[in-house]
Amino acid sequence: MASATKKMKEEATCAICLFLMTEPVSISCGHSYCKLCIRNFLENLGPAETQSNVFSCPQCRAPFQLASLRPNKQLGSLIEAIKEMEHEMSCEEHGERLHLFCEDESQLICWRCERSPRHTGHRTALIEEVCQDYKEKLQNAVTNLRQLEEECMNLKVFTAKQISEWNEKIEIQKQKIQSDFKNLQSFLQEEKKYHLWRLEKEKEQTLKRLRADEATLEQKSQELKSHILELEEKCQGSAQKLLQDVKDTLRRSWAMTLERQEAHSLELHTVCNVSELYFDVKKMLRSYQVNVTLDPDTAHRELILSEDRRQVIRGFLQENLDNSSKRFSILPCILGCEGFTSGRHYFEVDVGEGTGWDLGVCLDNVHRDVGVIQKPQSGFWAIRLCKKKGYLALTSPITSLYLGEKPLVVGIFLDCDVGVVSFYNMTTGSHIFTFPKASFSDTLRPYFRVYQHSPLFLPSPDE
Repeated sequence: MASATKKMKEEATCAICLFLMTEPVSISCGHSYCKLCIRNFLENLGPAETQSNVFSCPQCRAPFQLASLRPNKQLGSLIEAIKEMEHEMSCEEHGERLHLFCEDESQLICWRCERSPRHTGHRTALIEEVCQDYKEKLQNAVTNLRQLEEECMNLKVFTAKQISEWNEKIEIQKQKIQSDFKNLQSFLQEEKKYHLWRLEKEKEQTLKRLRADEATLEQKSQELKSHILELEEKCQGSAQKLLQDVKDTLRRSWAMTLERQEAHSLELHTVCNVSELYFDVKKMLRSYQVNVTLDPDTAHRELILSEDRRQVIRGFLQENLDNSSKRFSILPCILGCEGFTSGRHYFEVDVGEGTGWDLGVCLDNVHRDVGVIQKPQSGFWAIRLCKKKGYLALTSPITSLYLGEKPLVVGIFLDCDVGVVSFYNMTTGSHIFTFPKASFSDTLRPYFRVYQHSPLFLPSPDE
């Protein structure tokens, strides 16, 4: 035992000051020194050696940089253990060395205590004989607490994820409610505030429960960490320190548990379909309905029109068409015959089960012989369905649209005086999207882009 202690002292002795290290630090070669000793050593070097910022280890001469100095906490703990070993605890009553452990009273005692009436008949053993057994018990307790800590951390991550998902759902729902209310009459404003208040209250109620769970888990996590640290320090200390109050420590460790919180539902209860609840959207829109037909002079050469000019499909290139300056020559687009400069107007497009289309309005003077990007800045106010990205509003940048139900008929509402272009799913009577208010500089015309295997049909207002 003495030789082992001597060897540990040699390892913990600073090669510069030849004393047990104080605040030990290690350099890149692995040797350690007192923090103050190595800094004084470097400060006393000549200018030539300090300019390069590369120094030599005082022991092995291996090169190292000042930035490589790292505190050696493990060696510091070893030094503290050596100091404790050199000052072993003595019996307060008899002044003798405490080298026995009384199992009955879980107490460190000396040989004279063992012979006293107080410990007569008690089970006693040398510290060295029982230390390992209790150390294993403490380590088992640490293992159990680490498992609880891991479960606690997993629950924290899960709860944080729930909070994130809940906030995301709330935000999406909030945007939908705001969008629905935006295009209704002013008498609905109070109803909008009420529904948003309900949504906010539901959000806070659920978040309050989730955050309470999160706080509880955080408190339990800190409690587990503190207890683990206490056990680890006890395991790293001297035998006397390890066995002091060991049974009470073990009892407290095993008594710790992790209470499983009740799972909270993230189902949203505040939903609001404003159009269906309070307003006959179809009736209102159709009061502004106009009769729209397709303009063959603007049709791309791949587009084929029906005789009544209400249906268009995309086929093969037609060479027998005249070279009208009005015709789209790059994109497979076509315009309606009607032009709008003032007032409110509404028309519908039957898109059926088509997998791709662009619908909306555009300025009469848009470029038709170049591959222009359809956006308000280029004179287009349209929405799109495409196979890869789904429903999109052709804003800048593009806005993704999340529709609860696929529209078979799309309604387009135009208010030239206010500068509003809105789209509706006429299958359900629900609002799809409204472009930000604009000021139209020219006549507006219905606009359509036709995709393969996706014909478009313009129903008559009387149908």
